[in-house]
Formats: sequence, structure tokens, C-alpha cells
Amino acid sequence: MSRYEDLVRVAAEVARIPRGDDGAPVFHEPWEAQAFAMTLALHEQGLFTWTEWAAALAAAIKQAQASGDCDDGSTYYQHWLAAIEQLVRDKGIATEQALAERRGAWDRAAHATPHGQPILLENDPLR
Repeated sequence: MSRYEDLVRVAAEVARIPRGDDGAPVFHEPWEAQAFAMTLALHEQGLFTWTEWAAALAAAIKQAQASGDCDDGSTYYQHWLAAIEQLVRDKGIATEQALAERRGAWDRAAHATPHGQPILLENDPLR
């Protein structure tokens, strides 16, 4: 089984990955595909096992549901990203402060980027 198939299988045990009519994963925004790819890369580097990943994703989804998440699938990759961030914190790879700073940089870059252009971290005016 490929690493992609492993990730799809593990994620499906928690919550199915959104798929199109052709069965392929659907990513509504580029960052969703990047979060998916980042998960594969971090697993390959040995940061977490698939069991740990499934537990982190399940916890992120449950926390969002408890906070009133719309639970219609539109926020799936937000939970995915929350799970990655939690694992990175738990493993001591990055602090909450470092993650918050990076989120802020991306937010500022997004606001400084002209419509229709790719959002690049280099566009952060505070960089």
C-alpha cells in the first residue's frame, strides 16, 4: 500500500476525506492540498505514526464539533491542519508562539497580496 493510500485509509477511520465524483480527493483551496502533502512528508520523516495521526485528527474534529462546528465537511481541512499543528506542538517541533507567528505572517501576506496572485510568505509586510 502506498503512503497516500495509508493516509487515506487512516483518515477514513476518523472522517472520510472529501471526494469528487471520480473518487479523487477534493481540495477547494491550494492550502488544503498542501496540508495533505505536509502530513505525508511529516509521517515519512517519522514525526508521528498513523495511529497518532488518526487520534490527533479525531481530537481536532471532536473539539470543533463541541465548539459548534457546522460539521458539513466544509471545514474538514481546517481540522486536518489543527491536527498537524497539535502533533508539531506535542512533539516539540514548534511552540504555540512560533505557530501563531507563522499564522500571523500568512494572514498579513494574504492581505497584502493583490487579488488573483499567489499568496507568498514574502508578501508579509513585516517580513
